[in-house]
Amino acid sequence: MEKQVIQSVGFRNITEGGKVTGFQVKIRLPYYRGVFLSQVKVGSIVVDGEEITKDHIMWRLNGSDYTWQEMLKSGNVHWNPLELVTLIVDKPGGLKQGYHDLKYSYACTHSYMPPIMEELMQPDKPETVYLVEFGHIHNTRRLLIV
Repeated sequence: MEKQVIQSVGFRNITEGGKVTGFQVKIRLPYYRGVFLSQVKVGSIVVDGEEITKDHIMWRLNGSDYTWQEMLKSGNVHWNPLELVTLIVDKPGGLKQGYHDLKYSYACTHSYMPPIMEELMQPDKPETVYLVEFGHIHNTRRLLIV
């Protein structure tokens, strides 16, 4: 597992029925305790300046896929910090061969954080607070598809 939240391993296009339907990228959790999926505030992914909203992103954890709406209700699905989540991004045609600049944003709620702090951590808004123990909300990386 790499230190960066956005992992280089597993970044590739997805082919279904002979057609490229999108791409996938793996992310890790920078928080040492793990969280339940219902604690994750999902944001958009930006690839080469193009924003793809959370409605077009599926989270795959331990072989099961979740939309952001399903994640809100999955209070018994735990994301261990030693497990990677695969983001399945619906993008017909996928990504061209070469380098791509990615930005993915998400945040996690914590019962011991004051509500005002939770309000400040919004994945699709500029980052206004950075807490070392939780990592950045907005994560960027340049990756290669061959």
